[in-house]
Amino acid sequence: METLSLETRLDQGGLDASLAALYGDVETARSRCAKALDGFRRTFGAPAAALFSAPGRTELGGNHTDHQRGRVLAASVDLDILAAAAPNHSGVIRIQSEGYPLLTVDLGRREPLPEEENTSAALVRGVAARMAELGCPLEKAGLDAWLTSSVPGGSGLSSSAAFEVLTGTMLNSLFWDDSRSPVELARIGQYAENVYFGKPCGLMDQMASSVGGVVAIDFARPEEPVVERIALDLAANGHALCIIDSGAGHADLTAEYAAVTQELKAVCALFGKEVLRQLPEEEFLAALPKVRAAAGDRGTLRAFHVYDENRRAAAQARALAQGDFPAFLELVRQSGDSSALYLQNVVPAGQARHQELLFTIALARRLLEGTGAVRVHGGGFGGTAQAFVPLDRLPAFRSGIEAVLGEGSCHVVSIRPVGGVKIG
Repeated sequence: METLSLETRLDQGGLDASLAALYGDVETARSRCAKALDGFRRTFGAPAAALFSAPGRTELGGNHTDHQRGRVLAASVDLDILAAAAPNHSGVIRIQSEGYPLLTVDLGRREPLPEEENTSAALVRGVAARMAELGCPLEKAGLDAWLTSSVPGGSGLSSSAAFEVLTGTMLNSLFWDDSRSPVELARIGQYAENVYFGKPCGLMDQMASSVGGVVAIDFARPEEPVVERIALDLAANGHALCIIDSGAGHADLTAEYAAVTQELKAVCALFGKEVLRQLPEEEFLAALPKVRAAAGDRGTLRAFHVYDENRRAAAQARALAQGDFPAFLELVRQSGDSSALYLQNVVPAGQARHQELLFTIALARRLLEGTGAVRVHGGGFGGTAQAFVPLDRLPAFRSGIEAVLGEGSCHVVSIRPVGGVKIG
């Protein structure tokens, strides 16, 4: 019996159930899939073997705690990178992202290349190299993929993590019999970003994109993070989740992110520790004069934030598990205040005239008028703010934001129930 092509299965509704679970809007999803399949055929001259998706993520709690082996609360969202893909058995990965030049990565070269630092090629090479190191049979492999993304770049929804997870999901499915778990694929993505791309990120972004849904994660043992799924129906709680683009990108802010980890390392080094999770808070507080001398006031304040934020992230998860949404919102507000005052990741160092993210937070607070909650989203310094907006205020809130920051600056997102996945 002849196997139906993906295009035929899509046209005949054979993928509708999967698309409904991922996107809700089947017609729009079907159109995106058809576009990806057509793009693949036009680019590579053959039909795709499968469709894959990896979502963006939103951080709900735990701002800059993951790299300190702390606790976070995160969720995948309904914006994703969609790929049509097939093996090419050439020893080369070729990725055509919509609107970008063709990306080619030779699987024969597995070492980090300095000229690729901060590029998508570094992420692909890093994911493939790590998977090969762990046993994935990529010697005679190769992959063609055509990508389209609804995750805005620089949105704080972590398009880079989605790209890493997507790459890992495709290689895992096509060449490794889906033998690696979502948690393992997340760690592989983080490795690529740390070692090949050159950004010292934690593991939260990749975990949220790979695992999917709302997850509380404890990174006390990063090799075996504790992942707990949390139920959250925002609409049932009368709120929408908005991600607001401040207009300030964060492509050039790696040094700001790195300074956070460097200053916290200076705190920890005073006690012979690597991360704050290893340092009892009582010891830290008892030695504050020495800490200030070693790490400076900003490094000390950032440590204050991490200790408090770990407790908040755990409390947020408990509040949601207990159905106490007002308590959750109050903790979101506290997290935002702590990030601005102590972590200081809202305004880049030395900036006076350009404080786009802080302005965005102030504008959102003014529009919320004491309802909902708003905070910095993700890494900070630029990028986006996150707002929980009462449904009856959503139209006015969105129009108020976009009247000042521009059309399309306020993204209303939904929580997606699954992470990186093969669709068909």
